[in-house]
Amino acid sequence: MLRYWFLICFVASTALLAILNSFYKLGPVIDSQYLAANTARFIARDSRARHAFDINSAPSVKGIALSHDDSEIWATHLLSAKAGVSVFDAKTGALVKKIALDGGGGVEIIFSENGKKAYVSQMETGRIFEIDQQTKKILRIFSANGVWTKALALSADGATLFASNWLGDDISEIDIASGSLVRKIKTVRTPRGIYATRDGKYLYIAGFENGDLEKISLETLKRKIIFTSGGALRHIVADEASESLFISDMGRNMIWKVSLADDSFTEFVSTDINPNTIALSPDKKIIFVSCRGKNFSTTNYYVPGPEWGTVLSFDALSGRMLDAVVAGNQPTALDISSDGSRMVFSDFLDARIEVFDIPSYIKLSHGDNSAVRAYKDKIKKK
Repeated sequence: MLRYWFLICFVASTALLAILNSFYKLGPVIDSQYLAANTARFIARDSRARHAFDINSAPSVKGIALSHDDSEIWATHLLSAKAGVSVFDAKTGALVKKIALDGGGGVEIIFSENGKKAYVSQMETGRIFEIDQQTKKILRIFSANGVWTKALALSADGATLFASNWLGDDISEIDIASGSLVRKIKTVRTPRGIYATRDGKYLYIAGFENGDLEKISLETLKRKIIFTSGGALRHIVADEASESLFISDMGRNMIWKVSLADDSFTEFVSTDINPNTIALSPDKKIIFVSCRGKNFSTTNYYVPGPEWGTVLSFDALSGRMLDAVVAGNQPTALDISSDGSRMVFSDFLDARIEVFDIPSYIKLSHGDNSAVRAYKDKIKKK
């Protein structure tokens, strides 16, 4: 089963990640072959987005979140004993602070509605860290009492934190005021992405193992499978104004669109190989998706594969592709600034964060995008 295949890969790769995390220091990584390959990749770019700068030696960045004022980039480091979170200046890329998470790494990160607190999940211990955005100090540590805690979501009123437990097949519901675990909610197998509806009535869960999208009533705990794709659902984002959910499917290389009004669903757009994190522009007109690219092999995705990854942009209404950025090895974490002018993503296997200036929807949606379509010729490594 997928979960056990991932577990085997995880155990085999833990030592490798630990070595990489201890090797990388903040500063340039000098490797002639690496630089030559990436120079060619930059020359090949025809995207409308414009590269601003890189943050090098940022190992195993699994999650990224811009602070609410867009002044800082918060990045989590998977399985890092030294620092589970790093904070960088969003204008210069300079390191602001390394935050140690009690000897473990970080997976996903979200901010509270007012932006004053960050919440970071720690997969290996099933804990969640509450961190003050200003002081960068850990305020509290919550126990999810789960196995491989990953994705996080806050209720609309900010009173409840939900965390998905990948190997526990459940969701931890935590009361923010007290920091206590309220209950565990059973889910489909390998829950990943979570969306809590703004009316506080339902959770939508992205199931990775079978590609199940599940809807759970928070009042009755009644469960309903909306659809089973047969792929691997990963991430969920929502536009409640248009009553739409967007869900990435790593197994079928596509984005699903689901109606919040009646739970009807459609195959929205096809993507490149292994789409994972998705993000909506602030005006909800553009959907961005990071695609890791083809794996090295069917059993090894901790070694760079034969293709560069990509970050794609689509019209959230029509599904038309608006832009394509040829990225590095396994672009994973992704976020968009609150004004929609900047995109930040990680190249997971390159220990790098890339920062791009992105045009407005009007500029992206008008004019000839034939050059964008030609990006497919550039992703195969020479």
